[in-house]
Amino acid sequence: MRFTIEEINNSSSLLPNVTLGYDIYDTCSQSTNLYATLSLLSQGVEGCHSHQRISVADNYTNYLPKPVAVIGPDASDYALMTASLLGIFLMPEVSYEATSPMLSWKRTYPSFLRTIPSDRQQVEALVRLLKAFQWTWVVAVGSDNTYGRQGLQTLDKVATKEDICFAYQGIVSMEASNSKLKANVAEVLASKAKVAIVFANKRSATVFFWEVVRQNATGKVWLGTEDWSLAQDLWEIPGIHGIGTVIGVTIMQAPLPRMWEFEAASRHSESHRIETSCYQGCRETCSQLCFQLYAPALQHLLKPSPYDTQACFTVYSAVYAVAHSLHRLLGCQTGVCRKETVYPWQLLREIKEVNFSVKDRQIYFDSNGDPLTGYDIVLWKWAGQNWSYDVIGSFSSNPVHLTIHRDKLQWHTGDNQVPVSVCSKDCAVGEQKVQQGIHQCCFDCVACSPGTFLNKSDLYTCQTCPKDRWAPARSETCFPRATVFLRWGDPISQALLTATTLLLLLLAGTLAIFVRKADTPVVKSAGGVLCFVMLSALACANVSLYCYFGVPNWYTCMLRIPMYTISFSVCLACLAARSFQIILVFKMAAKAPGLYEAWRNHHGCILFIGTSTGLQGVMLLIYWCVTPPFPYKNYDVVDQVILLDCKEHNALIPVLGIMYSVLLSIFCFVVSYLGKDLPNSYNEAKCTTFSLVIYFVSLISYCTTRSVYGGQYLTAIHVAALLLTFYGVFGSYFIPKIYIILFRSERNTNEHFQMSIQSYTKKKNVSD
Repeated sequence: MRFTIEEINNSSSLLPNVTLGYDIYDTCSQSTNLYATLSLLSQGVEGCHSHQRISVADNYTNYLPKPVAVIGPDASDYALMTASLLGIFLMPEVSYEATSPMLSWKRTYPSFLRTIPSDRQQVEALVRLLKAFQWTWVVAVGSDNTYGRQGLQTLDKVATKEDICFAYQGIVSMEASNSKLKANVAEVLASKAKVAIVFANKRSATVFFWEVVRQNATGKVWLGTEDWSLAQDLWEIPGIHGIGTVIGVTIMQAPLPRMWEFEAASRHSESHRIETSCYQGCRETCSQLCFQLYAPALQHLLKPSPYDTQACFTVYSAVYAVAHSLHRLLGCQTGVCRKETVYPWQLLREIKEVNFSVKDRQIYFDSNGDPLTGYDIVLWKWAGQNWSYDVIGSFSSNPVHLTIHRDKLQWHTGDNQVPVSVCSKDCAVGEQKVQQGIHQCCFDCVACSPGTFLNKSDLYTCQTCPKDRWAPARSETCFPRATVFLRWGDPISQALLTATTLLLLLLAGTLAIFVRKADTPVVKSAGGVLCFVMLSALACANVSLYCYFGVPNWYTCMLRIPMYTISFSVCLACLAARSFQIILVFKMAAKAPGLYEAWRNHHGCILFIGTSTGLQGVMLLIYWCVTPPFPYKNYDVVDQVILLDCKEHNALIPVLGIMYSVLLSIFCFVVSYLGKDLPNSYNEAKCTTFSLVIYFVSLISYCTTRSVYGGQYLTAIHVAALLLTFYGVFGSYFIPKIYIILFRSERNTNEHFQMSIQSYTKKKNVSD
C-alpha cells in the first residue's frame, strides 16, 4: 500500500496537485480491529493533549472523519465487523483479502467493496475443476471460522446442483493435539474418495496437513483455496511431498517490478537501522550477535514467499480504485483538481462506478461490490525436497470459464493418469441410475425397458415415449412409429386382391352358367333360384373384403362387417333350407305329409331364409345405431408401428353376430348330415359338410391367431381366413355341379336323375 500511494503521489496524470496520506493500523485481533475502526470514524480532537475527546457523528450527510476511505482489513471475520460499522456512515471500505459471501449483501454492508473475488466465485472455480476431471465423489473439510464454515456451506449448495456428492464433510480444529482433528483426518483418509477439498485458512490448513503427514496419507488429490495454496508454512512440513497431488486456487497475479525496487530501498533502510541499533546497543561482539539474530527477518523481507506476494495486486488495485474515484470527484480531468471537502458518501458513489485499466487488468465492481476477476490454478511441484509450482490453468468470472493446460499436469499415480473419484461408475447407454442410500452419486444401473427412453436431463428416470413414438431397450431417444395398414400396393395385399378378384370372376362365371342352364336337372337339384341367391350372397360377401384395403375410413368401417355378416348368413341359410327341403321330400313326405304340405304351401325356404337373415339384420342395425365402428389408431399391436384399423365402441354385438353365424352353420351341418343317404344326384351332404368344415377350420384358426398375435399382419390374416371360407363354400358346393354341366353332360339329364331316385327307392324298400 505504501508503494502504491507513493506511485500515485508521484503521478502527473492521476490526482495532480493532490497528495494522498494514510494511517496504518495493526488488526491482529478483534479488539485491535474494533479500536482501529472506531479511530477511523473519529472526526478529530478537541481540547489539549491531556484532555482528548473523540466524537463520532450520528448523521453521515455532513460527516467528515479524518480518512475518506478504508483499505482492508484482510480477514473476513474482521471485515464483517468493520463493514457493519463503516456502512452506517457510508464510508467506503475496499478489502483486498476478505472473501466471505456475506459481505456481498448490500442491505447489510452498503459501503463494502473488494478487489479479491468472493468465496462464491472460488467455489465456482473448485466445482468447475471437479467437473473438468469428472470427480463426483469427494470429501471436504473447512477451518473452524467464518471463512471455512461459509465456504463449506456454499460449496455444498453449488456442488449438489452439479451432481457432486460428499463422502464426508468436517470442520478442522486449530489445535494440533485435539482428538477431533485426528478423527477428521482419519475419516478423510478412510473414505474411498480420491479427492479432498480443504477450504481452510493458512493456520488451520497447516495444522491439518501436519496430521495428514503423521497418518501417512498417500495417493489422494488435495484441492486448496487461495488462503493456503501458496503458503510456505505448508510446503515446509516434513514429508508433505508424499501426500499426493496438490492443486490450488490462487489470486491472479500481475507483475509489479517497480515494487521490488521499493522493497530493496526499504530493505537497505531497515538493514541500516538494525545495524545501527545493534552497534549502539553493545560492543562489537555483541553487535554481531545482535545482527545475526535479526538477519532472518531481513532475509524474509529480501525474498518474500509466493503467499506474501499474491495479495500485492489486490492491494495495488484497491488503492488505485480509491484514487480514480477521487480523481473523478475532484474534477481532475481538467488537469487541476479542485480543493474541496470530500464526504465519504460522495466518494462511495464514485467508487461504485469506477472502471479503469491498470497493469493490463480491467478493474470495476458489480452491483454487489465484487470484482469481476478470476483465479489462477496452480499445481505443486517437487524436485526432491525442493518445492515450486506451475500455473496449469485459470478461471474467469466474466464470462464464467475454466481453462486447464492438461499437458502441464503431473499426477502422483503410477501411470500418470487422472485419478478416478466416483462412488459409482457411469451407467452404459440407456441405463437409468437407481440411487442407493442418501447420495445421488451412489447408484445401480438398470436398463430402460422397451417403450421408454433415458433423457439426459434426468438420468434417474426412464421416461415413457409418446404414443406415436417407440424406443427399443436401452434407448436414449424415441423414434417415430411406422403407420401400417393393408396398402393396395403391398405384395401381400396384391396376392389377396388377386385371390379376391379371381373368386369374384369365378362366381360371376358360375352364375352365368347357372342362368344359361337353369332348366337342367343339376341346377334344379342344387336349389334352382336358391343357387342364384347363394352365388350373389357369396359375391357380396367377397366384395366386403375390399373394405379391408387402404386407409380405413368411416364408410369402409361401417360396411365391411355388416356386408360380410348378412351376405354369409344368407348363404348359410340357403344351404340349410335346401338341405332341409331335400330331407323333407325324401324322408318326411310320406311320414309327415302335413309338414311337407305346410313347407311347400307357405314357402318354407323363403320364410326360413328371410327369418334367419332378418334376425342377423336386426342385430346389425342395433350395432350400427348403438356402437358404430370408427377408424382408429392401434398403438398396442407392435412397439414400432401404429396399425390403422376399425374399432367398435362395444364388441358384444359383433361377437353375437359371429356366434349366430356359427349356430346357423352348425344347424346347416346337422341337416346336411341327416341327408347323407339320399340319392347321389340329390346328396349334398358331402359338399355342404366339407365347405362347413373349411369354415370352422378358418374361423378357429383366425381366433387362435388373434389371441396370440396382434401384429400388423392381423388384418391380412383375417382377409385370408374369410377368403378360405368363401373358396371352401364355392369349391365344395358349386364346383362339382359346374364340372357335371361342362364335362359330364350325360349325368345332367332327367333320365339319370330318375334312375338315381329309383335306385334309392329300391334300397330303402329292401332295408325296410
